[in-house]
Amino acid sequence: MSASGLDAADIRILAALQRNGRLSNVDLADQVGLSPSPCLRRVRDLEEKGFIQGYTAILDRRRLGMGVVAFVEVKIDQNAEGDVDFRRGILLLPEVVSCFVMTGAMDYLLQVVVEDLDSFADLSMRKLLSIKGVKEVRSSFVLDVVKHSTNLPLPKPT
Repeated sequence: MSASGLDAADIRILAALQRNGRLSNVDLADQVGLSPSPCLRRVRDLEEKGFIQGYTAILDRRRLGMGVVAFVEVKIDQNAEGDVDFRRGILLLPEVVSCFVMTGAMDYLLQVVVEDLDSFADLSMRKLLSIKGVKEVRSSFVLDVVKHSTNLPLPKPT
């Protein structure tokens, strides 16, 4: 076992499920070189230990009419209340698909997906800036995507 508690078979299972989370257990077992029963036990163990947090569908944002992606840097008032208010407010905004606590000049980095620039203006001016504790907001818009992946780099099997 490696330091993360994963052996080569576990890593093969995780890699296969990252490529296609809809694999049947029989197909997964075949791809990773295990029989179905041990494969299913390993998958359940990986789920229970939190290595697999869930299964999801990846949606095409453009087909759903979400044409604008922006990264928004947010600076908040430096007090505990401002931070708590901001975190609560962000959780209520479905347009914010990711929110990261950052080092550097800004406190948070948001990834936002909206229909158009009017929707972004509404989000920015009416919603984000109305959250108690927000001091400053800076936005950058995505012009093109060179690489986007939901897959994580996995450790090399030992």
